[in-house]
Amino acid sequence: MSASVAVHPWLRVSREGAVQTVTLANADQRNAQVPSLWTALAQVADRTPDDVRVVVLRGEGQAFSAGLHRSMLTPDGMPGEPDLLSLAASAGGEVEEAIAQFQRGFTAWASLPAVVVAAVQGHAIGAGLQLALAADLRLLADDAMLAMRETSLGLVPDLGGTTTLVHLVGYSRALEISATGRFVGAQEAVAIGLASAAVPKDELAATTADLVDALLAAPDRALRELKPLLRNAISTSSTEQGVAERQAQARLLGAMVRGR
Repeated sequence: MSASVAVHPWLRVSREGAVQTVTLANADQRNAQVPSLWTALAQVADRTPDDVRVVVLRGEGQAFSAGLHRSMLTPDGMPGEPDLLSLAASAGGEVEEAIAQFQRGFTAWASLPAVVVAAVQGHAIGAGLQLALAADLRLLADDAMLAMRETSLGLVPDLGGTTTLVHLVGYSRALEISATGRFVGAQEAVAIGLASAAVPKDELAATTADLVDALLAAPDRALRELKPLLRNAISTSSTEQGVAERQAQARLLGAMVRGR
């Protein structure tokens, strides 16, 4: 196993074989997030080697992530981080440009050929939930509590999570969850399609490892075709999806023939 690498004071990356693990590492503050962390997440996604087949997103300690560090919304802000309130007060599109950069820490994972799995325990709130939604698959500990709290702060979710949330649970439920800011427990999350499974907290690591092994057992070439095929099905027409299916299958059959 390669040594764990600190790419940000609150983020660590390690690799074992074809599996890369990305760990939020600020347990004392429940893995609260700041813009520099989002920049680091985007860099990790962009630099993930092509031969990585599975990425696991996890958080240290009792919580996956409590979301945006509240100091970011105070007049004093946080040293070394963008001044969000000053950006919002500025003329022009500075705040939108900044948010576009922040979003990359979440949206970049979708373009990876690797399958991304979020292993979530405890609170996943706001940006924490949106990071879990950035993964392809979500496994929850039975103590997981998910919430979109941005509207409760007078804001909206803006880190790429709204598309996935609406796709997974439907418009009405996504509106209700986001507008009320209520907590969604692990069992409800599974029931409404937000997560694949909920397991006892002390079994989360083992269950995640089992899922990773199952993904690694699938033929690499087929899995690399499958992820973008299914992701594109969210927004494409049935006719366009049929074309994409045919093209992917032709590539796989061609590889089989050439491999004989």
